Amino acid sequence: MDTLKIENIKFQYNNKQKILSNISFEMKSNQIIGLFGDSGSGKTTLCKILTGFLKKYKGTININDEKVPTGFNPIQLIYQHPEKIMNPRWNMERILHESWIPSKEILDSFGIKNEWFKRFPSELSGGELQRFSILRAINPKTKFIIADEITTMLDSVTQVQIWNAIIKHCQKQDIGILAVSHDKLLLETVCDDIIYFNELNKS
Repeated sequence: MDTLKIENIKFQYNNKQKILSNISFEMKSNQIIGLFGDSGSGKTTLCKILTGFLKKYKGTININDEKVPTGFNPIQLIYQHPEKIMNPRWNMERILHESWIPSKEILDSFGIKNEWFKRFPSELSGGELQRFSILRAINPKTKFIIADEITTMLDSVTQVQIWNAIIKHCQKQDIGILAVSHDKLLLETVCDDIIYFNELNKS
């Protein structure tokens, strides 16, 4: 079991615009933790810091009391809009295999169809793209997933399918999930515990 520990994370774009103030929490790789907060409150900024997309912050992020290693980041981010992070010139096979090559069993569990691999991002629906985005993130080296509003834009049936698949896989592989959302009902349904961002982000 792995432990992700975040201590005193601070971030601001300039002297007047403070976004994060002394964010601290801890979670285990056998947990699904919800992070609840309003849109625009700074949750996505925190997600980008945790997964290495924003570098200029204060505080520490450790896994098992060690700094996050360089190279492949074991903390992986799944975005709300998968189409924004995929190369439109690559087909889905190349996009997925840039990260790793999942087994047929895993592909089937996420409802991936063989004919999708030769298609380009513009030729798939939002739900289909999100399945690929999740698969890219659950690389065998991944220890924690940051799921930032990953099903907000999808219909209710697709939401259930995707959450069932990702929870089952992550529990089997001992991958922790930080589920970030302003949908409290969703978090109450899928999470072991919920952290309230506004309380966490007090100065």
